[in-house]
Amino acid sequence: MTRFSYFLGIATLAAVASAQAAELPAEIKQASTLKLTVNSTYAPMEYRDPATNELVGLDVDLANALAKRLGVKIVWSETPFAELIPSLQTKRADFIISGISDRASRRETADFVDYLATGPQFFVMAENEAKAATDLCGKKVGTTRSTSFPVEIEKWSKQNCEAAGKQAIQYVPGENSIDVRNQLKQGRIDAAVQGSETLPYAQTQEAGKYRVIGEPFAKGYQGIMFRKDDAALREAVTEKLTAMIADGSYKAVLDKWGLGANAVAQPMLNAAPQ
Repeated sequence: MTRFSYFLGIATLAAVASAQAAELPAEIKQASTLKLTVNSTYAPMEYRDPATNELVGLDVDLANALAKRLGVKIVWSETPFAELIPSLQTKRADFIISGISDRASRRETADFVDYLATGPQFFVMAENEAKAATDLCGKKVGTTRSTSFPVEIEKWSKQNCEAAGKQAIQYVPGENSIDVRNQLKQGRIDAAVQGSETLPYAQTQEAGKYRVIGEPFAKGYQGIMFRKDDAALREAVTEKLTAMIADGSYKAVLDKWGLGANAVAQPMLNAAPQ
């Protein structure tokens, strides 16, 4: 994405925020209900609390706060990650807020309102001897197959391993982040990649088990995903998110989940570079 289009995206959303209050689509307003579905395997973004089995997470809190400001209630459902986009396209979900990355390949049929900075990051078991990311060249590295991370790993490997005459990273697919971490613990892979926003939580839940290697090796954003023809809903949600950022309640949600450093200054439309 060019610098011009990046700022154009910001300007577009700023204009929405400063305009007259956006209206919800008639069917949502009449029903006073939002249909949202999540893949509840991506803590701390969305997951089932082991103690209560309650659906919790940053995205859950943020969506609930947005719904309250919109004057509607949420009917939650759960689906595999691979079914999130089909759920949006078939209108089983009104929008998607479920740890989903803004990617150019997804913008043909959808728009993203980006609300959280993220990036893929390598991690290993604590006892692993790797000190730097380049120590993973030629090693088996797992990540969730349906994310942008396999492409990012391949790109990084070409630039940092193969270009230096080292063996390429061997990508190993996983169904979700839980599956990938299990593969790591079972010794089936040498290292793994997850979004930087998930690793502090994983380290907290399994203290001393994992060790992060280096900084995130690419930059991206998670976004709220809308159908292209649902501009009214997108604008209404963007307006409320802009207000939450302005009054500090957005930052409070992120801080609650230890992700204040991943905050964005304002919502951005289709701003991720990949």
